[in-house]
Amino acid sequence: MPAHQIAVEGLHKSYGQIEVLKGISLAANKGEVITLIGSSGSGKSTLLRCLNLLEVPSAGQLFLEGQSIKFQLRKGELVETNELRLYRASLGMVFQSFNLWRHMTAVENVTAPLIHVLKLPKAEALERAEQALQTVGLFDRKDHYPSQLSGGQQQRAAIARALAIEPKVLLFDEPTSALDPELVTEVLNVITALAEGGATMLLVTHEMRFARDVSSKVAFLEAGKIEEFGLPEQVFGAPNSERCARFVSSITH
Repeated sequence: MPAHQIAVEGLHKSYGQIEVLKGISLAANKGEVITLIGSSGSGKSTLLRCLNLLEVPSAGQLFLEGQSIKFQLRKGELVETNELRLYRASLGMVFQSFNLWRHMTAVENVTAPLIHVLKLPKAEALERAEQALQTVGLFDRKDHYPSQLSGGQQQRAAIARALAIEPKVLLFDEPTSALDPELVTEVLNVITALAEGGATMLLVTHEMRFARDVSSKVAFLEAGKIEEFGLPEQVFGAPNSERCARFVSSITH
């Protein structure tokens, strides 16, 4: 039995007295797309942020390719160990807001992490960046600044930046929620192409038709727990959980 590409067991996350995640266990095999759905405040984004250690889990274990990820805390802050850097470099994260550096062109935004984090030579970083921009259909705009790009183009540049590090897993946190409706499709098309290309992904989205079409599995989160997990046709078509059924009904009618 091959190891999961990425997994979490017994994940808890609290902010003071407020417990946001209440013992979540979830795994994605290589090439799977796991979509997280649920109402606002159910813990979806917090789960992604704990997976890449932007947030420090209160309890639980993280695994990458079957290896437990060890992390150290000092005064409540993560210690930047070599293992932590390698782990983070294995995960590409795409946020709701594009998080592009405004003073850099699209290609500079993509090359910067390759040069400063992965320590790649500039020529190799540029080659990787241009390939990633080609993949997302943005090569012809590579010398444009974020202010010269549409929202959809900015998000595609952000996806290229995540792709260029050649991650083992891609994490998407509501990648279309900041976009005007007419720009959503161009971003979803890129993500669909990545899924068809065999990328391993965990995805938070409110685009339910897209989730149904692209997902290998769907997890419905409610109050910090996974209330329903299964194939898209089961979760959307015949959920066991009454809460999941109500949620699906509310967003598909």
